[in-house]
This record gives sequence, structure tokens and C-alpha cells, in this order.
Amino acid sequence: MRGWVAASVMAGWLVATGVTPALAAIPQTKAAQSRTMRAADPRPAIALTFDDIPAHGPLPPGQTRADVIRSIVAALNSARAPAFGFYTAGFGLDDPTSAEATTLWRSSGFPLGNHGYSHHDLAAIGAAAFIADVVRDERALAATAAADEDWHWFRYPYLSEGQDASTRDTVRAALRQRGYRIAGVTMSFDDYRWNAPYAACAAQHDQRAIGRLERTFLADARRAALAARASATATLGRDIPYVLLMHVGSFDAHMLPALLDLYTTMGFRFVTLPEAEADPFYIGAIDLTRPGPSPTLPPISLPGGARTGPPAALCQ
Repeated sequence: MRGWVAASVMAGWLVATGVTPALAAIPQTKAAQSRTMRAADPRPAIALTFDDIPAHGPLPPGQTRADVIRSIVAALNSARAPAFGFYTAGFGLDDPTSAEATTLWRSSGFPLGNHGYSHHDLAAIGAAAFIADVVRDERALAATAAADEDWHWFRYPYLSEGQDASTRDTVRAALRQRGYRIAGVTMSFDDYRWNAPYAACAAQHDQRAIGRLERTFLADARRAALAARASATATLGRDIPYVLLMHVGSFDAHMLPALLDLYTTMGFRFVTLPEAEADPFYIGAIDLTRPGPSPTLPPISLPGGARTGPPAALCQ
């Protein structure tokens, strides 16, 4: 794993703490807290988030939803990495181990937020139906939470905030009224794309093909991390704590130990979602009185081409 990152690449990254004029208007208490955190540990930070608990994507033969969560939790605990999950209570209803999967996540001490009951795309169903689906998920979510736990974090399914400003603002207002903060995404490599081919290759016992999936997964994760840092540096002149989007898929579980090792090798540390979004960059995700959309980083091109995704038509 250590060979993934050349020293010459990592030496080029400089951690800056400047704040742009647009961020200067953010309350200084939050900005000061963020600067203090960076000064205390200047390494770039990642907050790990996992969507679609309790069930995402196809499974290899013999694996259960509970097995997936058990593997993810074991990898997180081994790396001493915090994580935040997002609950879609309408997923996995046909799988008797889905309830156990949710219980495993919660009993391991990892928090859950709202991802909508049915994982609807706001652009497809409109504000009223979308808000109703959020509220429906709350009932199941509250039943899984500890009495003193604040589960009022929301992750938009498909990261879709609607087709127009009116729809977006209506939903933001409803979320604000219900006490939510938005879980932004500032790092992603489309991890979900590997789960289906992995299940197919595992069913065929094709270890060579699985090896190809492993290599491309880590290569794209590394490239996405470099791109996120380059975008933050170009946009803000500094690193931000990055919020990584992942899913509770079978291949995510298979690869998580190696992925966490990759990020550690690249110089990252792991922080909680609230710690990451204490950075002033995320103020539009925390204070929903501000106009949307949720803050994210613009895409950026790196030398050497774009991410490749999993090999096409593998094990079909």
C-alpha cells in the first residue's frame, strides 16, 4: 500500500490557512475554532460518511447485510476512524438481516442521520413529496437513536437538491424548521460502481477479476483525494476537512481496510462529520437560513486523465 503515493507528489501539497473574502463574513467563533483545529494538527482531514444503511447494492453468495456492516465497523474500529451513517429505512425490507445490520451500526457507537425513507430524487418527485419522505424516515430513525442523540443531519439522495431554486429553497426551509444540518460532500469517487461487478465476480470465484476491481478502486480513490485537495487549494487557497461519500456495499466493506490505509499513507487523518463541518467552508450546510445549494468543491482536472471506474463488462 505504501507504494501508492510517491513522496514527490505528497511534497507538493502545502497546507494553507487563509480565508477568502467570501468566508470572512462567517462568525469568527466558528472560523477561529477551525483555525485552531488546523493549527493543532495540520494534516488534511477526512470525515467518513456511509449512505444507504442498512442495505446497498447486490451481495455475493452467502453474504448478508449484517455481514457487510460488521466488516465495515471492524475496519473503522481497527483504524480508530469515526464515521457517520445515513439511514434509508425503506431499503432492505425484503432482507431479514437488515434490522440486524442497523442494530450493529448503532450498537458500535456510530451515529445515523436521515437519508429519506425511500431514497427519492428531489428533482423527480417535487418538494412536498420529498419532505413527506424525510418525515417518514424520521419515525424509524428516532426509534434507533439513543435518547440524548441528535440525529438531525440530512444527506440528499443522489446529492440532488432539485431542478430549480424554488424547489431547493422550499426543502431547505423545511429542513431548517425541523432542525437539520446538511451533510455536504467534498470528496467522492463513485464507490458504488464497484459493488455489482464484485458480487458477480465473487459468484464466479474469479479472483483475477476481483484483483482488477481492487486496483481500480484504490487508484480512483487516490485520484479523487488528490483532486479534492487541488480544488480546495485552487478555490480557497487552503485545505478544508473533506467529507467523503461512501456506501454500505459489499465491495466497500471488502476494501475499507485497504482504503483507510491508503488515506493514512497519503497523510490524512480522520475526523467526525460535525468536526469537519465546523470549518467555515460548510456554513451554508449548517445555517440553512443562507441560500443554497449546499457547499461543494468545483471539479478539477489533474494531469494523467480522469478516474476510470471499474473495468467495463467484468464478469458479465
